[in-house]
Amino acid sequence: MNYAIFRSEPIYTLNDLAQIGSHNKREKKVYNSNPDIKLELTKNNIELVPLDSKYVKGFHEITKEYKLEHDERMKTEREDRKRTYSQMLDRSKNVVADEMIFTASPGFFKGLKNKDIKKWSDTCMEFVYQDLGYKKEQVLHATLHMDEKTPHIHCVVIPLVKKLDKRTNTERYTISKKQYIRDNKHLSDLQDKYCQRLNDKGFDLERGIKNSDREHIRIKELKKITNSLNKDLGNKHSRLEYELNEFNESLKDKKNILFDKDYVKVKKETFDSMNRVIKEVDDLMDVQDRVEVVLGEVKDQVDSYNTLERKNKNLTNEVKYLKQRNDELEEENKGLKDYIYEIVEKLIEFFRKLLIRGNEETKDIVTDKVKDIYDENLFNNKDVYKTSVGTERQDELFEYANVPSYMKQPIKSNYRDEIDKDDDFDIGF
Repeated sequence: MNYAIFRSEPIYTLNDLAQIGSHNKREKKVYNSNPDIKLELTKNNIELVPLDSKYVKGFHEITKEYKLEHDERMKTEREDRKRTYSQMLDRSKNVVADEMIFTASPGFFKGLKNKDIKKWSDTCMEFVYQDLGYKKEQVLHATLHMDEKTPHIHCVVIPLVKKLDKRTNTERYTISKKQYIRDNKHLSDLQDKYCQRLNDKGFDLERGIKNSDREHIRIKELKKITNSLNKDLGNKHSRLEYELNEFNESLKDKKNILFDKDYVKVKKETFDSMNRVIKEVDDLMDVQDRVEVVLGEVKDQVDSYNTLERKNKNLTNEVKYLKQRNDELEEENKGLKDYIYEIVEKLIEFFRKLLIRGNEETKDIVTDKVKDIYDENLFNNKDVYKTSVGTERQDELFEYANVPSYMKQPIKSNYRDEIDKDDDFDIGF
């Protein structure tokens, strides 16, 4: 039994994109970390969607309108919020790209002619365009690797879309994988469609292990499945060895196989033994294919862990930056509080002088202004107290700001101790 396999791997930073591009385009001279790559066979790889430049340069070409929009927006952004295009991408929760991997059980490719492998790869790309809904200009690069143990396709897409920004009520560019693969259930449905499309084109493939995505089957569960399959594989191997020995023993007796001019006659016991050997071989190959699929899932877990490790490193750097920026903002905020306090004290002093020496119209205007400032929470009742205590308007303002009446003072007729000589005149608006 051979399985159709389709996986989706998010790419979160431009640095990760560059590394994936280096692997997919075989830009290294040696691959010590992946002994499956046979560079002498790299010439057999097929470029399904060619890319002449490196991945990051190709990415910038596809998203150039997005960059222009971002740069224009940054012109009016506050200095402390300004980000370069690359900084914005790397610090965003969204992906910068998505890598899709298409392959099948190793047994599927055994004996498959190159023209049939090409037909299979073309069907995979039809799935990208017709079932996933990507446009050709969104595909950064797609390549069929024939230089590893099992042929497979790497297809890297940039899910660049325009979405309505509810805050500004305008359409803006964004990179959103969820526009194409909404969640795990949707991914599972797409994997069904992928297998069906291959079957419709004449490829005899079963759908891969359902719900085997990383979010559904954890490492412990995969280990349990792998151990079970390995045990099953060992048992079947032992049975095959036993049946093979039995068959070999039966062949030692020449009476069990008779030859005449036109026929070979085999005793029933020998024939049954031969059939049992064939059955055990078939069973063994079936389990072996299933082991290959699960091992592929384990490899995905490892790859995913490495991706998360890289993402975690980026997040750690981001947290460090935010902590530093937070400390700076706290220091700025402290300075602003001191500055605001000074302004409030000056306002209290100014309004108090107007309430003491202003004419009636001025006092009315100031009283209303103090009420407005109190309503806007720029003054508290303590500030209202300091502004109006002992003046003709203290009763009105004390009541408005809920200042306790016992704090009232007798209205003075002379405030010479509070007013500078230079202020000894009738103030009015």
